[in-house]
Amino acid sequence: MPIQVGGYPPRYVIAQSSALQEAKRLEQLGIEQYQKGQYAQALELFQRSLVIKEQVLGTNHPEVATTLNNLALSYAAQGEYSKAEPLYQRSLALRERVLGANHPDVAQSLNNLALLYRKQGQYSKVEPLYQRSLAILQQTLGASHPNVAAVLNNLAGLYQAQGEYSKAEPLYQRSLAIREQALGTNHPEVATTLNNLARLYQKQGQYAKAEPLYQRSLAIREQALGTNHPEVAITLNNLALVYQKQGQYAKAEPLYQRSLVILEQALGTNHPEVATTLNNLALLYEAQGEYSKAEPLLQRSLVILEQALGANHPKVATTLNNLALLYEAQGEYSKAEPLYQRSLVILEQALGTNHPEVATTLNNLAVLYQTQGQHSEAESLYLRSLAITQQALGTNHPEVATALSNLALLYWRLNQIEPALTRLVQALEIEETHLTHNLVIGSEEDKRAYLKTFFGSTNAAISFHLQFAPDNPQAARLALTTILRRKGRVLDTLSQSLNRLRQQLSPSDQEQLARLSTLRTQVAQIAFNPSSTDQERQQWQLLNTQAQQIEIQLSRSSTAFAQTTQKITLEAVQKAIPANTALVEFIHYQPFNPKAPANQGLDSPRYAVYILSATGEPRWVDLGTASEIDALIAQYRTATLDPRRSISEGQAAARALDAKIMAPVRQLVKSANHLLIAPDGQLNVVSFAALVDEQNKYLVERYKITYLTSGRDLLRWQTRPPKANPPLIMANPTFDKPGSPPIQIASADRSNPRSGDLTALKFGALPATRIEGEAIARLLPNAWLFTEAQATEAVVKRTPNPRILHLATHGFFLRPAPIAPDRDGNVLYENPLLRSGLALSGFNVRQGGEDDGVLTALEITGMDLRGTQLVVLSACETGLGDVQSGEGVYGLRRAFTLAGAQSQVMTLWRVDDEATKDLMVAYYQRLHKGEQRGEALRQAQLEMLRTPSREHPRYWSGFIFIGDWREMSP
Repeated sequence: MPIQVGGYPPRYVIAQSSALQEAKRLEQLGIEQYQKGQYAQALELFQRSLVIKEQVLGTNHPEVATTLNNLALSYAAQGEYSKAEPLYQRSLALRERVLGANHPDVAQSLNNLALLYRKQGQYSKVEPLYQRSLAILQQTLGASHPNVAAVLNNLAGLYQAQGEYSKAEPLYQRSLAIREQALGTNHPEVATTLNNLARLYQKQGQYAKAEPLYQRSLAIREQALGTNHPEVAITLNNLALVYQKQGQYAKAEPLYQRSLVILEQALGTNHPEVATTLNNLALLYEAQGEYSKAEPLLQRSLVILEQALGANHPKVATTLNNLALLYEAQGEYSKAEPLYQRSLVILEQALGTNHPEVATTLNNLAVLYQTQGQHSEAESLYLRSLAITQQALGTNHPEVATALSNLALLYWRLNQIEPALTRLVQALEIEETHLTHNLVIGSEEDKRAYLKTFFGSTNAAISFHLQFAPDNPQAARLALTTILRRKGRVLDTLSQSLNRLRQQLSPSDQEQLARLSTLRTQVAQIAFNPSSTDQERQQWQLLNTQAQQIEIQLSRSSTAFAQTTQKITLEAVQKAIPANTALVEFIHYQPFNPKAPANQGLDSPRYAVYILSATGEPRWVDLGTASEIDALIAQYRTATLDPRRSISEGQAAARALDAKIMAPVRQLVKSANHLLIAPDGQLNVVSFAALVDEQNKYLVERYKITYLTSGRDLLRWQTRPPKANPPLIMANPTFDKPGSPPIQIASADRSNPRSGDLTALKFGALPATRIEGEAIARLLPNAWLFTEAQATEAVVKRTPNPRILHLATHGFFLRPAPIAPDRDGNVLYENPLLRSGLALSGFNVRQGGEDDGVLTALEITGMDLRGTQLVVLSACETGLGDVQSGEGVYGLRRAFTLAGAQSQVMTLWRVDDEATKDLMVAYYQRLHKGEQRGEALRQAQLEMLRTPSREHPRYWSGFIFIGDWREMSP
């Protein structure tokens, strides 16, 4: 048998090749597991691959360097940084020795090592590695390669961590452009840069920019990586933080909870990313005063971070700071101070003495000292914190506003008026900038939540003037300016956004607006239809959610116009006030006292009023406690509306209320004969015309009275209204099925029901409204008149911007009925715009469909009334709704304003059918003669007051005029 020469060597080569293929297979599987977020599984596969490669190729082969790099990535992803670093170092040295110092693989190792140092807070080591990596990649691969984009993204992250935001943004933008061009718009690496750019905007307080980027990043990651990937969890955490910053706690918590579940499952319960989400969830609970929930989360976060990153890592310092904040909020100052001190030492050592996070801890420690009366120590820390923040973040950053506010409170506490006032003015100006930028996004509910986060500074501005510096003119101007900027702010923002959107509608926006209107109609139909099925009622919440999502999308569409919003200044409002006229701006506020013990700074709510005329400085008076005034309001309404009470009893109650709220005003309005009254709180349900003065005269006999939400309303009426359609008059609807006998409604049945009973609500006929409608139509020759079965909801909704809209029918405002509690047991209530509305033809039958006879305030918000100069609701209780301090009445008032109507005549209580007919005919006769919209109503009321059978205020004073009081445009 011949010898087989060379038999063994070929068998050895085959074995070597097979082993290498196995190593590569394991490596590829490891990469796949890593990309799925399965880091522990990836680690094991890389370890097996490394053993084979070192045996087959030796320890100095480039393939070994690749596996070392991947192994280090897996350790780093699990927070085991001490294990990752020597592997990165070894991979880098091997690549430099074998491939040369300028090879792309060397650049990769430099980038990864830099990223590790950044996670460890060793910033001084990071930048040179990134810069060297970037130079290699740009030279070897070109400036538009995805690997270049990766390093640009990471270098931007370094600058962001150091507070150098102006350096970070252009690098993120460049990275994003490269990745979208090279990889496509839906690649996970695009999502990474979107997430990081959003985080940068969030850090700068630019939430309107951050939120849509996070949403887009989340959608890409969920689609590309799956819903349970750690990178999905990171974006969920960041998006939750944006919502938390905007006061949207109900949105934030489920995102944090979902993020936590994903991270614990994918990375284990002791990973640093788990600690980050625990920390943020704890801050959310702390913001809501749920300290017992917050503390164990912060304690757990601290243990994880100290174990994973070491006791001197910046993330450890952050958690120490937050734990100290928690103890301080609970008055445990002895626990808080050493934590602040330790946090400060770590941050200064790790990040340098001029880092923004150092400034944050300095500020918090200063607050602690201030609370304990250590004023000189506090001032020194505040000033240092302010200097760092302004230098690092710019003079217009939210953190600068916080530092200025705290410094103002310190000087206030020390009775130093001028330095306190200077800082307070600066802080409020910064807050106004961020309100303008961020209030344009989100649904109405989101906007209210964000504005609520400024509640403290609003109270501080008013209290500083009224309680601390009442004789300081600048303090008075600051208080009134703050009120004008914030009272009615959400309504103003929404109405302006909707009007701009309607003027510049894109086809997609038009489709969205139509869809929103349809959804609101469907919501109302289900709510009011007595034959709605259980399945339809279950669908009700889904429809609400869909409508809110469209609100948010349309809000984003209108942000392009946000920068054109006129800035609200005292001078601009004053210029809009006519001669012989006074703006009477009431405010419901909580006095704030910075000298009070911690958590006791807010006193019981009070009412105050500021008076502004066309010339001169603001005047003011604190009116007293809200509880006392609200009680007088209730007594006044009862005495006025109860038919068993004599007219003298009603006048006595009106005199008592007048003495409290309007007698002080009369001392300040001087010779003004026209009062622009912007009520607040329960004052929204007062007919000021029916109050009685010292001479036993009704105020309607002394003054023209116009209602506003806020003095800022005056600035909306500067432009000429667009062209309108002819007037639309709806009267005497047929509430029952045509041909059937009308339902007779007993007076007891007309009492205001709870909204839980809304499906049983019925109304009787209003025969006088037909006479009213026909008489008005004769005065408006080109008017469209619809009565009886033709007076339908569909006609109203499908007639855009009639010059005048007159609706003579039943109105309703339903008291809230609790619906299902949320998961925390909080009782929820229906949308108040769904509980306010008008009854039209077919109301009592409500057979479903678009024309069910129920026109809710919610549906009215979707109408286009931009050319409508006057809406007259000749119906009961159309001016009522849910009263929200600072935002007016949530009901038909708000709905018609959002729809674009310039002015409204509404009622504050149930009105008599015949008396209303006479009042309305007299009103339109005066309008026909060219009288002003507001004055014509006053004169009609005075005429009725002089009629013996109609002199009681319940007949004439329930009607109020809201909005632009001037003559109507031709």
